[in-house]
Amino acid sequence: LLIDADPQGSALDWAAARKGEPLFSVVGLPRPTVHKEISQIGQGYDHIVIDGPPRVTDLARSAIMASDVVLIPVQPSPYDIWAADEVVKLIEEARVYKEKLKAAFVVNRKIANTAIGRDVVDSLAGYGVRVLNSQVAQRVLFAESAAQGKTVFEVDPSSVATAEIQQLTQEILNLQGG
Repeated sequence: LLIDADPQGSALDWAAARKGEPLFSVVGLPRPTVHKEISQIGQGYDHIVIDGPPRVTDLARSAIMASDVVLIPVQPSPYDIWAADEVVKLIEEARVYKEKLKAAFVVNRKIANTAIGRDVVDSLAGYGVRVLNSQVAQRVLFAESAAQGKTVFEVDPSSVATAEIQQLTQEILNLQGG
């Protein structure tokens, strides 16, 4: 199940762009009650992914409280690195109620062979939140597959983008404990 809790509705737009049968269910829930509704909405699903808002809001707080693992996507830019501070504070706040809440940074839209792309992990180290080894580079295939409402697995299963997502998925499952 993919829950789109972002008012922008990108996940819903992605699902709507797809022709044919969906791979999985996608529902919109852009309200600050996700943590209260997830047990009912998520019944029968093995994995639930919540696409949260990019800013710290009541909606983001609710999405974090609904989660077992929080992934914080960070582009290699000073702005994303600085903005991470607010999200980390929300996670620390949530851990008062959910001691076993796990969190990790995911480097996203990395541009290969750039200094900031290499240095982003060091820049995030001061936050005390794990940085996943898997990194997702900025690739045209991600935009092309999104425009079709598909995954990179469907568009080009042998691509580097697909390999990056496979590696990231495995690392997330390991973090999750399953």
